[in-house]
Amino acid sequence: MSLQSHLEALKERHAFLETRIADEDQRPRPDAEALTRLKLEKLRLKDEMERLRAQND
Repeated sequence: MSLQSHLEALKERHAFLETRIADEDQRPRPDAEALTRLKLEKLRLKDEMERLRAQND
C-alpha cells in the first residue's frame, strides 16, 4: 500500500469515527465509555496521519 493510499484510508476511518462520535453524542443518553474509546481512536489516527506526513516531507 502506498503512503498516499494509506493516508487516504486513515482519513476515511477518521471521518467515519467523527460521524460515529456525533451520532453517539446526539443520543438521549450517550455512552460515555463508547465516546471515550471513539475519541481516543480518532486521536490515534490523527497522530498517525501527522507522523506519516512528517516522514514524507
